[in-house]
Amino acid sequence: MNLLLDSFWRAAAYCLHPRVIMLSVLPLVLMAGSALALGYFFWEPALDAVNAAIASWELMSTLVAWLEGIGLAGLRAALAPLVVVFISTPIIVVVALLVVAVLMTPAIVALVAARRFPSLQRERGGSMLGSAFGSLWATVAALLALFVSVPLWFVPPLVLIVPPLIWGWLAYRVLSYDVLAEHASREERRELIRRHRGPLFGIGVVTGYLGAAPSLVWASGAMAVVLAPVLVPLAIWVYTLVFAFATLWFAHYALSALQGLRAERDASAAATPSRPVGEAVTIDAPPPLPPLPPM
Repeated sequence: MNLLLDSFWRAAAYCLHPRVIMLSVLPLVLMAGSALALGYFFWEPALDAVNAAIASWELMSTLVAWLEGIGLAGLRAALAPLVVVFISTPIIVVVALLVVAVLMTPAIVALVAARRFPSLQRERGGSMLGSAFGSLWATVAALLALFVSVPLWFVPPLVLIVPPLIWGWLAYRVLSYDVLAEHASREERRELIRRHRGPLFGIGVVTGYLGAAPSLVWASGAMAVVLAPVLVPLAIWVYTLVFAFATLWFAHYALSALQGLRAERDASAAATPSRPVGEAVTIDAPPPLPPLPPM
């Protein structure tokens, strides 16, 4: 618990570092440009698809007609944009995590290592290929889980539990590998994840909830759609900062745990008596044989 809290406040303090703030701008620019390009080409087709789905769903059409009958005439026009934004938000979160992992994680880990652990030996137990493969399969699994769990989002308690748990699991899987890839050997990384799986998953879940917080801005309804050109880039930047904070939290925790593991290993090795190299080995002479009995 001390290690968890210590790494938390250190990560929060590092978020104010100018280098971290500057690093958060690059993913924002790339993702905002991508979001605007996708919106330019796919916004209208997405709205048409949602409107067609609502029209083909008799229960939803009846509900919308009833709401319009009681005075909510603008609901039909605002419903489709809200659905598109609501569905695209988890995808933005996932892409933000991957962009941070690719562009920011190496720089952030290098910053933490240079400032706190300059003498920590680099074992290079991970690779870029391993990181890419692990991130890919974890992302596919998270997207499938998000897709399968969409019906649960309409249950008020579960919408506050299921998506953050999935995002937290994804952060745990991706960042646990990435922050240790440079400094830990493969055996050390596996041992650390085995020992600290609970706290590492807890860090992922907390950051998953922090990443879900900007989604509440869409609860303002139609006004959120009107302000989408401003709110979407702002939400992306907030997501990026949240995942930068998650990377810092994972880095401070994992590198501290790695340093403790090596100190424990060195202390165990020092406590084991060993013969200095080159020391002569004395072999005691065997006892003399008893005299033979007389013939």
